[in-house]
Amino acid sequence: MTFTLFPDTRLALARDSLAGLSVGDALGAEFFVPGRHPGDLAAGRLPAPPWPWTDDTEMACSVVAELGVAGQLDRDRLALAFAERCEPYRGYGPGAVTILRLIRTGTPWPVAAAAAFDGQGSCGNGAAMRVAPLGAWYADSTRRAAEEARASAEVTHAHPEGIAGAVAVAVAAAAAARARLDGVRPDPDRLLAVVAGALDPASAVHRGVREAVALLGHPADGVAAVLGNGSRVTAQDTVPFTLWVAATHLDDYPTAIRVCVEAGGDVDTTAAIVGGIVAGHTGVGTPGGVPDGWLAAREPLPDWVPAHP
Repeated sequence: MTFTLFPDTRLALARDSLAGLSVGDALGAEFFVPGRHPGDLAAGRLPAPPWPWTDDTEMACSVVAELGVAGQLDRDRLALAFAERCEPYRGYGPGAVTILRLIRTGTPWPVAAAAAFDGQGSCGNGAAMRVAPLGAWYADSTRRAAEEARASAEVTHAHPEGIAGAVAVAVAAAAAARARLDGVRPDPDRLLAVVAGALDPASAVHRGVREAVALLGHPADGVAAVLGNGSRVTAQDTVPFTLWVAATHLDDYPTAIRVCVEAGGDVDTTAAIVGGIVAGHTGVGTPGGVPDGWLAAREPLPDWVPAHP
């Protein structure tokens, strides 16, 4: 059945996804602090608040602001928003800092993105880490989610794998949010098949998603060893594992975040991606959703982010 969402519903879904993304990001980042151990989370020992968020959340906020204010993405505005709001202390990588500085000082974003990494463009996980709320916004169309995710990625990531990572996450988030509206919990293999169908079969991200399907039901540590945990900070080393986690734990946000923390690697980003997909399905403060206490512990979001309708 096809349907069209009202703007308030789109924003509500995107805001829930952003809540899950930002809490996952902020909590995950806490486990880079010396003395913190993944077992603390499983034992219910949470870090003391507040939990500052990182570049993952800062960029995702710009995506939601653009959608909430304009109703759609304009790549020129989005690129400038990324550039002007960039606070390097939030954990931006050197490649991202360079691209955003070029954009901020007047270089057209296609030129800045294409120049990265000696002209190869970035295959990093930065476009994937910020895109889940966009996918939730387009819960009525995985095709549109894929198209808009590609557009949102291209302002900073010219490499096909960096773009594929964003498409994969957005499609997963759209399918997860659509399932919420339909009142169903999609089977993990079905959710991953929808994602794989939106990707170029020649891409490494697609191959990773197909591997993730074959690894459903396996222990998470072994899955991370095969698919990667983001330690290389590339889309192909990050996105397949996060989709495996989200598909496996789509109705249990706390468990999904704990699995990311225990897997190690680029924990703030894996938890942000997973959190954004899962929260679009579970919501906030619901059974299996983002715990209210976790949301309260997260650093408040900027006041320029459109409020929940």
